[in-house]
Amino acid sequence: MRYEMLGPLRIKDGDDYATINAQKVEIVLTVLLIRADRLVSLEQLMREIWGEDLPRRATAGLHVYISQLRKFLKAPGTAGNPVETRAPGYVLHKNPEDRIDAQDFPELVDVGRSLLREKRYDDAASCFGQALALWRGPILGQGGNGPAANGPIVDGFSTWLTEIRLECQEMLVECQLQLGRHREAVGMLYALTAENPMCEAFHRQLMLALYRSERQADALKVYQSVRKTLNDELGLEPGRPLQDLQRAILSGDMDLITPPLAMSGH
Repeated sequence: MRYEMLGPLRIKDGDDYATINAQKVEIVLTVLLIRADRLVSLEQLMREIWGEDLPRRATAGLHVYISQLRKFLKAPGTAGNPVETRAPGYVLHKNPEDRIDAQDFPELVDVGRSLLREKRYDDAASCFGQALALWRGPILGQGGNGPAANGPIVDGFSTWLTEIRLECQEMLVECQLQLGRHREAVGMLYALTAENPMCEAFHRQLMLALYRSERQADALKVYQSVRKTLNDELGLEPGRPLQDLQRAILSGDMDLITPPLAMSGH
């Protein structure tokens, strides 16, 4: 069984996919997957479903949703069920062969981060690419394609995953720049800066990639654009790294042209 959470929630069993149409049941499964193999209390589940404004029969309603979820997860011809009742709540048990993509993703990023520290840029880039390939779209209710997130468990987990994804994208670009793949990085970085206009790291990487692609004027335009955005939105100037890079580009610093010789295996 594979539980896919990095996009609209779905479950893969062999070649078959299944989705839950009932929103509240989907929220229950999402929370139990986030806390897989750990106890989630009734109070925590009810808060995720209804927020602070609980209906009068919230506990009875939750029992109904758990029953529906158990029917959904029950494998044909088996007596057991992954959802166990354990006071004061429930536990979703993962079989050894079960996978949850939202757990695989940070593990792959951790491996890639270690490879990057070892300057094994090809291997690290491959790892980051595998991690990002797990994402299929807005996750855990973000963007209106999943369960409406009312509680801290889903919201907190979603925020954590989103931050790891940003770091993963930044580290993947760093690998490309170290490997001399600056022209390949430009398109990805234009998309990333558009999606994250306040992220100075992506703008810095884009400026460097453009400069190494013999596009000095475009690199300087990126600086002016992010400077205007930061001024207009926050009343701030770009940080020191961006300012230093702009000065280096203006002076035609040749040290920026060639990345360090740190190819995989060297």
